[in-house]
Amino acid sequence: MSEGPESAPSPNAAAAPADPAPDPDRGRFLPLAKIAVFDIAGPLVAYSLLRSAGLSALGALVLSGILPILGVVLGMARDRRVDIVGVLVLLGIAVGAGLGLVSGNARLVLLEGSVPTFVFGAVCLGSLWTRRPLMYRFAVDFIGPDTPKGRDFADRWRYPEFRHAFRVTTVVWGVALLAEAAARINIVESTSAGSALGISKVMRYAVAGLLIAWNIAYGRRARRKGEAQGAAARARGEVPPPMPA
Repeated sequence: MSEGPESAPSPNAAAAPADPAPDPDRGRFLPLAKIAVFDIAGPLVAYSLLRSAGLSALGALVLSGILPILGVVLGMARDRRVDIVGVLVLLGIAVGAGLGLVSGNARLVLLEGSVPTFVFGAVCLGSLWTRRPLMYRFAVDFIGPDTPKGRDFADRWRYPEFRHAFRVTTVVWGVALLAEAAARINIVESTSAGSALGISKVMRYAVAGLLIAWNIAYGRRARRKGEAQGAAARARGEVPPPMPA
């Protein structure tokens, strides 16, 4: 029995190109482009152009802060969720712009970078007195608490060495961010508005980069140590410790 015409392959089917695979470099490039356009280069270029056009330092700083706001809003719209770090950034911009406009002091606008940094550092240290330190909560959120890997990760909280590693990580981030906020305030007080704006924008990512690099190195070392201790405990037939209350 012959097949009907509807079952015959299309002559163009074999020649049709396959859907292109997603470019992994594009996914890595977009966040860097966003940072460059909305957080660093964009505000600096906008400030320089506005000053060249005759606007005051206060007005130029306030208007150049629109670009970081757009970056945060677009990021939330793309991810379809509220980003707590983005909220802190918006809070800092609002506080800095409000203080600057009320007082007429352009330097107070530059505090917008110090506000979220200070708050985040203080919350890190304050979380040490809660059931779980903040960096552990971020790690679980990043892995996914409802995934097998996330559940396995959360189960490791029963081990004292695991808890100690995340407390150390949280202390380092908290102290470093508070020190960064203090350094920014000192730079704002001791340099011109344009210089302070440039240094403040770059400092945020330089400090974050150093902290992430340290975090990766410390995490790998702690993981290797924990795996070795776990293997030794299993070899001795020890029962895993109970989950702390």
